[in-house]
Amino acid sequence: MQTLQLNIENSLPTDWERATLVGRVWLPAVQGPAVVVIRDGVVVDCTAQFPTLSLLLDSEAPLETVRTLEGVPLGRIESLLANSGEALDPDQPRLLAPVDLQVIKAAGVTFAASMIERVIEEKAGGDAQRAEQIRALVHEVIGDNLRQLKPGSAEAMRLKQVLIDQGMWSQYLEVGIGPDAEIFTKAPVLAAVGSGSAVGIHPGSFWNNPEPEVVLAVDSQGRIHGATLGNDVNLRDFEGRSALLLSKAKDNNASCALGPFIRLFDEHFSLDDVRRCEVSLRIEGQGGYVLNGRSAMSQISRDPEDLTAQALNPNHQYPDGFVLFLGTLFAPTDDRDQPGQGFTHHEGDVVSITSPALGGLHNRVTTSDQAPPWVFGLGALMRNLAGRGLL
Repeated sequence: MQTLQLNIENSLPTDWERATLVGRVWLPAVQGPAVVVIRDGVVVDCTAQFPTLSLLLDSEAPLETVRTLEGVPLGRIESLLANSGEALDPDQPRLLAPVDLQVIKAAGVTFAASMIERVIEEKAGGDAQRAEQIRALVHEVIGDNLRQLKPGSAEAMRLKQVLIDQGMWSQYLEVGIGPDAEIFTKAPVLAAVGSGSAVGIHPGSFWNNPEPEVVLAVDSQGRIHGATLGNDVNLRDFEGRSALLLSKAKDNNASCALGPFIRLFDEHFSLDDVRRCEVSLRIEGQGGYVLNGRSAMSQISRDPEDLTAQALNPNHQYPDGFVLFLGTLFAPTDDRDQPGQGFTHHEGDVVSITSPALGGLHNRVTTSDQAPPWVFGLGALMRNLAGRGLL
């Protein structure tokens, strides 16, 4: 099995030398995290000024702050990436997920294709063998060209009634074309893993998939400052059995990956670039198995600003900010093992999520009980920062 290795070519934006990149690394010398910026190819530790990345993003003008921050050089970006794959030197810095105190939120059913797949999951009750028959029926009734339909509009409500009359209405269609988006908590604060780390599939799941997504970085006031890549690992059989199993389908040890860095908005990268982003997925498994997929943000049904406003508003605040998964177009229907069963992960799969503007997020699949346990939580972070004299 080939060792997972990170480098500039597979991890950083194509124009990384002009990109404004911020993130987090683990410092073995202090057994704790550091907030870093990438400056002229050098990883600069800015933790003395901003002990958490959430504080940096919540500053009055994060972009200007990042450009003037002084810090301690930790070495070249090439060295950090090389030590963040599976050939790990425990005495050297390695990448962490570029999020700390921010709440990890996700928007679901934001693309027509993924919405249809969620309907299929629900109607199939988690049985992959029934999915193909139901898929044909759903397409016959709904079609697959819903991206022009404005959620919550009068036209959407008319379609809702037609689907109810056909016996095809679904809770997934409710959040797909209704007025209220699905916004849920993907993982606890500090639970996400970074690029190069293992991602976990619940050992009781036999039908699951990655979800390659663009993830917004939002401060406590709702200002969107940048974006990164994410893998919203999903258990199709668990969620398909019941929507009440969403938390078990989504939130397991190592089931949320983010990275490699947050790219801040500047003169070279903006929210409009996010709207135009194309995200590629590649899964490589044993025996030469390869699956490729693509998700185009231009086909999203709800605008990123609308999704952000549905997450943070007078009814709900996030004092330390949040990151928001925007959903995915990727619907893994190709059979992997037996006809009619569709795609599911095998242990050892390498999942690569890439976008020219955001770089690449790479993780190997294991089971959630075999992934490294999550032990560094909020209490550990506060004690560590206090012990370093940073609080």
